[in-house]
Amino acid sequence: MSASSTPGTTRTVDLGGPVHVVDFGGNPDGPAVVLVHGLGGSHLNWDLLAPRLTGAARVVALDLPGFGRSEPGERTASVRANVAALARFLEQEVGEPAVLVGNSMGGMISILLTGERPDLVSGLVLLDPAIPGPRRALDPLVALTFALYAVPLVGERVMRRNRTRQSATARVHQTLRLVGVDPASLPADLLDRSVSLVEEREDVEGMDRAFLAAARSLLRVLVDPRRYRRAMRSIAVPVLLVQGDRDRLVPVAAARAIAAQHPAWTYVELPGVGHVPMLQVPERVADEVLAWLTVTAAADAPA
Repeated sequence: MSASSTPGTTRTVDLGGPVHVVDFGGNPDGPAVVLVHGLGGSHLNWDLLAPRLTGAARVVALDLPGFGRSEPGERTASVRANVAALARFLEQEVGEPAVLVGNSMGGMISILLTGERPDLVSGLVLLDPAIPGPRRALDPLVALTFALYAVPLVGERVMRRNRTRQSATARVHQTLRLVGVDPASLPADLLDRSVSLVEEREDVEGMDRAFLAAARSLLRVLVDPRRYRRAMRSIAVPVLLVQGDRDRLVPVAAARAIAAQHPAWTYVELPGVGHVPMLQVPERVADEVLAWLTVTAAADAPA
């Protein structure tokens, strides 16, 4: 099935280069909700969750520059560059403070943006965000993979080898299993569109460079997280932190530590869930987000 079957209308906006946006529509009286995918992700990561939020909010997703259908061109895809791109998107396309829903690297980008531009954000939903934690808790395969990505030339060689030796279907299935999702549990059309997206990318080597630039900048933030932690401490808007306890990329111990350091945040732990809960248990995530939106709206209402 083609990408046209994505639930929502698509458009391209100019944020210093083309950026692919999916507008899922929704409640015109609700808050603006912007969905921010993680490393290697795209708008497709939200297909199972977004329609469940449209009764309460206006929901849009974007492909960060260098990912999905946002071809990188001459742009860098570092965390810093994508914080700036997201800020420009909120200013130019949303026009009001939005609730950011960020997964993995998207959670990191959302936290850093909120620390820098609190005027653009009304709330944060963090789904297994990339956060600092005990290195000894890392999954050995994940640690090895990211260690390879971090080394110049080696990371490029790994990306090229994976691309040439595996089919698009095999790569999609491998990625899903890494983040804790059984490919057989997903709708067939979503799997088909995920494979088609990999096959249709025009600037393949540019996409590899974008992925590695993002991965390396993410690792730099986590290795020296002082600025990241300052951003977390500065956040004054409501925060919902959702963490799967079977996440191989972000250990649950890291999320528990962050939740303990920020008692004003709402923390929800999902048993048996991996790194992308919006794909693995979208109904449960939607229930948590909608309940949180209701509570935060009531707290903001005039007495």
